[in-house]
Amino acid sequence: MTAELCIFAPAAGQALGAAVADRLGVRLAPLEEREFEDGEHKARPLASVRGADVYVVQSLHGEPGWSAADKLCRQLFLIGALKDASAARVTAVVPYLAYSRKDRRTQPRDPVNTRYVAALYEAVGVDRVVTLDVHNPAAFQNAFRCPAEHLEARGLFARHLAAALAGEEVVVVSPDVGGAKRAEQLRASLADALGRAVGNAFVEKYRAAGVVSGQAVVGEVAGKVALIVDDMISTGGTVARAAAACRARGASGAIAVATHGLFTGAAARTLADAPLDRVIVTNSVPPLRIGDALAAPKLAVLDVAPLLAEAIRRMHEGGSLVDLAAAPP
Repeated sequence: MTAELCIFAPAAGQALGAAVADRLGVRLAPLEEREFEDGEHKARPLASVRGADVYVVQSLHGEPGWSAADKLCRQLFLIGALKDASAARVTAVVPYLAYSRKDRRTQPRDPVNTRYVAALYEAVGVDRVVTLDVHNPAAFQNAFRCPAEHLEARGLFARHLAAALAGEEVVVVSPDVGGAKRAEQLRASLADALGRAVGNAFVEKYRAAGVVSGQAVVGEVAGKVALIVDDMISTGGTVARAAAACRARGASGAIAVATHGLFTGAAARTLADAPLDRVIVTNSVPPLRIGDALAAPKLAVLDVAPLLAEAIRRMHEGGSLVDLAAAPP
């Protein structure tokens, strides 16, 4: 007998959680969230979860009213409460996983935040953690002792781009050498979707004392639409620099493609001023900080709720997630 499926979404993740639940044909499970005067809080499931297969859906991006750390703390406490309430299994579905960029030591005494976050999830008894296009998949999977599932949005991007660029010559560009594997995976998916060859290239990138430089492009971009691929857009400087470099070498167009649109600082203005035709992200992080300067003419947001819902359905039924990136729902 299959355990009951329950989907919870804290207040800060209600929109995406409700969309995922709707795709699965269930309602979000009722949840009490109470704030205390000194800034503390509690979360309590308002329905029995005894013996249930429970999924807690929440991205851990900062936004007005909730920092990334606050969201992480709230999700951890809710998972602990669900385990104490005798849920059979609790899975944290975290489309954007905070602190995952600091996944290794790059200088003496550096923290390894990915590992510390993993320890926090395990301390409250989580059974599985699912994320989407984390900065370093290997570091994410190696940090956890419980099952750690890494979903990819490249199938969603490939399908969208194949429809939009059917008549164009295209090259997939990594804005730095470190992202070459990610770009190659999208290139292969897009080539399959288009039914023809797609080129690849990368842009040099150097970082010293917080200053990013490098303009050389390795690969043929002249006369082609450059698809600049990254896992996230934060300030926008990296993709703007790559777009300028590709345009300077004769690219006929430039499109930024990233799963997580954080859009921090002056990102909206940076991207609006950059030689980019479009910026394509997903709703793993709502475009909260983007104004009309970028959103109206350039921004496209793809929905990841169907992908997350299909992953939950397969996990609930004991299925495999192996082909989800290549063949999204």
